[in-house]
This record gives sequence, C-alpha cells and structure tokens, in this order.
Amino acid sequence: MRTLACGLALVAAALEGAQVPRPAPELAIKLPTGEQLLLSQFRGKVVAIEFLLTTCPACQEASRLLEKLYQEYGPRGFQPIGVAFNDMAMMLVPDYIKDQKLTFPVGVGTRQSVLDFLQHSPMMRMLVPQLVFVDRKGVIRAQYAADDPFFSDKEKNMRLQIESLLAEGGGGLKKAPPASRTRKSSGVK
Repeated sequence: MRTLACGLALVAAALEGAQVPRPAPELAIKLPTGEQLLLSQFRGKVVAIEFLLTTCPACQEASRLLEKLYQEYGPRGFQPIGVAFNDMAMMLVPDYIKDQKLTFPVGVGTRQSVLDFLQHSPMMRMLVPQLVFVDRKGVIRAQYAADDPFFSDKEKNMRLQIESLLAEGGGGLKKAPPASRTRKSSGVK
C-alpha cells in the first residue's frame, strides 16, 4: 500500500509542472562552431529559450517567429536562443539555422540538461517546442509546452510576453501575463 501511495505521489508531482517563477539555472549549449554559450551571458536581456527538435515543423515555425520578433525587439533587449536536443543535433543544427534563416544563436544541449532546466520528469513524454521566457534578472517568468493554449495564437502571445518583460526593466518575481505553468503531456511531437 505504501509503494502505491509513493508511486501516485510521484505521478502527481510530475503532472503538476514546472515552478514558475523560479531563478533560471545555468544553461550551457554547444554551438556548431564548438564554442559554449551560457545563459548567464545574457543577464540584463529578456531571453526566450526555444527547446526544439530540428526535424519538428512546429519548432521550425516557432524559430522563424522568434527570428521575426528578434529583428523587431532585439534593439530593445530581447534575445532568443535555440537549444536542439534531438539525436545527431550537432550535425543538423547548421542546416537548421540556414534553412530557417536564423541570426540568433542555436546550439545543442543534452536531453538530461533540457529535462533538468525545464523541471520535466523523464517519466513523462515531452511535446516540442518548449518555450521559456527569462527576465532581465535571470528569473524564469513563463514556460510553455507545445500543447499549451499559448501556442494557439503564438505570435500575439509571444509579443505580449516579450513586451511585458521589456517594459519591466529590472524584472523580479512578479508574474508577467500570460504566465502559465507547463503542462505535462503524454505525446512527443
């Protein structure tokens, strides 16, 4: 009986989702050039991190939209970063960058580092893209999975999130609309 209760508690915790807001842990990604990029390098900017699979059409669409928003909001302090974590990502990222016409950094992370950053249970399947917004002080303010209603009107919602965080200046632990908790889902895209 105790084992069943413990198992149910673990499943319930996994379904709860990631804590938002929370301090962003360090995230290291390896760029195709061999250089390492650290999330902490962008402290002082509003950062959107897209966790993606290079073969995923929804990820490709989200990356192109982030590029468009980067061109518009970059001068005001907005910085997108792409983190691919599919098999053979290091070989696929250069073509991904070229095919999607991206000027923001896209690199590779390990599956475990992505799961840890997202507070995503390895027992749960993950939909991609996963999008995380980090404020200027390094606090994760919002986190969205591909099945979140946020993606039903992603351009409008990304703009609202970016504009809200840019307007704050210094950031903090207040939630920026439309903040949501990550929903765990049962399918991989």
